[in-house]
Order: sequence, then structure tokens, then C-alpha cells
Amino acid sequence: MKLEIGNFYVKDIVFGSALSYDKGLLTINKDEALDFIRQDERITEAQLYIAKPGDKIRLCPVKEAIEPRIRLNGKGSFPGYTSNLDKAGEGISYALKNCSVLVVGRHWGGFQDGLIDMSGEGQKYTLFGSLNNIVLVADTDEVFEQREQQKKNDALRRAGHRLAEFIAQCVKNLTPEDREVFELEAVIKRNPEIEKLPSVVYVMQPQSQMEEIGYNDLVYGWDMNRMLPTFMHPNEVLDGALVSGSFMPVSSKWSTYDFQNCPNIKALYKEHGKTINFLGVIMSNLNVALEQKERAALFVAQIAKTLGAEAAIVAEEGYGNPDADFIACCVALEDAGIKTVGVTNECTGRDGQSQPLVTLDVKCDAIVSCGNVSELIELPPMETVLGELESLGRDGLSGGWADDEILGPSVRKDGSIIMENNSMFCGDMVCGWSPKTMKEF
Repeated sequence: MKLEIGNFYVKDIVFGSALSYDKGLLTINKDEALDFIRQDERITEAQLYIAKPGDKIRLCPVKEAIEPRIRLNGKGSFPGYTSNLDKAGEGISYALKNCSVLVVGRHWGGFQDGLIDMSGEGQKYTLFGSLNNIVLVADTDEVFEQREQQKKNDALRRAGHRLAEFIAQCVKNLTPEDREVFELEAVIKRNPEIEKLPSVVYVMQPQSQMEEIGYNDLVYGWDMNRMLPTFMHPNEVLDGALVSGSFMPVSSKWSTYDFQNCPNIKALYKEHGKTINFLGVIMSNLNVALEQKERAALFVAQIAKTLGAEAAIVAEEGYGNPDADFIACCVALEDAGIKTVGVTNECTGRDGQSQPLVTLDVKCDAIVSCGNVSELIELPPMETVLGELESLGRDGLSGGWADDEILGPSVRKDGSIIMENNSMFCGDMVCGWSPKTMKEF
């Protein structure tokens, strides 16, 4: 399967009379784009902004991030979600790099929504503080969700994905600045020199714990709570087959942008044929009941063993209850004779003294930490807030609070904030972006 992505590197974004791209400058007709968004009658308020690195802008509550892309064959970039079900992972797509569409709530946030700073100390905590962002700030008529801690945000999420496709139209007839080619041959009958190398499989555990449809990550539009672990080509992940859901403390989340650009997959591709034989991706899930967790772990180990994997990397979206799935999967793989490395965040408490994962096992002796979700972060006021900063303390965001007997409110009267890392949008970057380093004192 061969996927070619033509890249256009966005250096600046402005609003203008027509949607266009020229030598790094992306121009968007704001009214035209908003008219397109408002075709969904569920959208009651919508506005577009531009947020670039260095801007004194704070965004909250952030719900989703998407890289603008377009397929040259005219089909949708997110099959089964924004368009009819179709195959992902092959053909040619064009992408606007260094750029994302961010979806921000006009009023209401929730457990799964977070914060981004475009400058200052807070900028370093998320990837998106370093990107040029088209920011959709919107609200919907979904009144029943306003005061719920968990929100589906279906209208807002779909609006962001549709807007990303809409914006990417401007490069359809242009010549890319460079091209990335991702091609991985069939697992069997590979070049003998490649087959001599250690065989490695990448296990992804996207969030799928909510039994009610509409909250979980999607594969080809299919709610992952309804599936068992399955083998996928890595190109499918990079090419829009997965869409981020609306569940999990937000620092732990994988946005759609993370799936589209998954650094762990790209790193494995880079080493394929050099130091490893990259077999592909086992797409697992996260469950609530113990029996479901054990069943998924058995499936993952069986698939990996059948493929002939000698090593595995397991990456977990979330923490807490999902830690049991993560550890069970690592143990099952080790029991099958497959050397396993885990990638996860930790929840060690504000003082860093608590047990890092809910459950542990001596067989899990190679784990990469992406930081402590409970670490306290204190940031000064920002000149501009896009969205509604009050949601950080008012609406049950996972790392914010209305008041604390010691620390006071998360959102102070002067606009400064104190919160846990939990509320940084996709801040743990388990998919491979994380720049954090562990030090021993």
C-alpha cells in the first residue's frame, strides 16, 4: 500500500477576499468559510480567528485539532465520518503543514476540553502553541450538553473536520513543496534482508471506554467501543481513518492531528529496512470491565505472535482505568515472548509521590514516561482569550476547579490561572511529540 502526501508549508495566515495559498501565505475568506460552517443548523454561533506562535492569545476550552488535507481523487479526507466510507491509506493527499484547525467552545467546556497558550511559559506545554492555527470558536443548540461534564460535541467536531477539508481546497491544483511517501509491503514474502531484521509491531490503544455511542475515537466512522483489536496498515492511521473522540482528560487525548502525523509511526517507518522490520499497527481498544480488558490483551498478543513480531511498542491514550488495559497488554505480549516497550503518561499526584499507574507488573520493565498529568502549572494573564476562560473552573475541566481551600480558584480575577497539566490540550503527547525528560534528584 502506497500513500503519498504532498506538503505545503504555511508560514503565515491572513483573512482576505479569496481562499488561496501562495509561497507560504494562506489566505482565508472569513465570511465564505463561516457560511460553509453554518450549513449545519446545529451551529448557533461561529467566528473565525487566527492564532500564531508568539501571539498573546490563550485558547480555552479547546476541543479538537485537525490538519487541513484534501484528496486528489475528490473523496473525503475522513472516510466514514465527513464522507462516504472508503479506503484510506493509499493514493495522493495534499496537506497544509505547520498549520491546524482548532475547535474551541464559545461558552461551554467539559472534562475532555483544554487550554493552549500561543506565547509565554504556557506555549511549551502543547504542540499547537508552535503552529499557525485557524481557530473556529463556536456554540451549538445542544443545550442538554451544556452543564454535563462529558460532552459529545458532535456538531463542533464535525464542523472542524469539514472546515479543514474546505480550507485545503486551495492547494488542490498546486505543486507541493515536498512529498512524503509511505509504502509498506505485505507482511509476508518481504525482502530476505528485511526479514532478517527484528520484527516490530506498533500497538495503539485509542480511547473507547464510553459505552454510549458518540464519545469515543472512531475508525472509519465506527465507534471503537464496538470493536475488538484488529491489524491495520500504518498508512490508514496517517490518512484520516481515525478521528479523535470527545472523551478522556484532555492532556491525555490524541487529537485527529496527532493521528494524521503520528511521530511514533513515522519513526518506525524511518527505521524500516535499516534496523527493524516494521510489520504494521495493531489497533486495540480500551475497556471498562476486567474481562473485556483481558480479552483485548489476548487478541493483541495473538495477532502480534501470528504476525511473527519479536518486539512491540504499546501506546496508551488516557490514564487511570485505561492503565489496566495498558499493563495487561504489555504483560500478554511479554508472556508471548515479545519484547515490549510501553509509552504512557503518569498520574503521580501534585507532589509526584503517588503510584504512577493504577496497576503495575514486574514484566513491564521498559516504559517511556511522558510526564505527570497532575503537575501544577501557574500562568500569568494573557492579553486575549478565545473562547471562555471561565470554563476552566466552571465546567469540570479535568485539570481545573472552581475553588480550592489552599490554591483558590483556577481562574483568578486578574486572568492568571493555576491548574493541573491535565487541562493542557493534548499536552502529554504520548503519540511521539513529547519533549519531556525524566531526571533523578
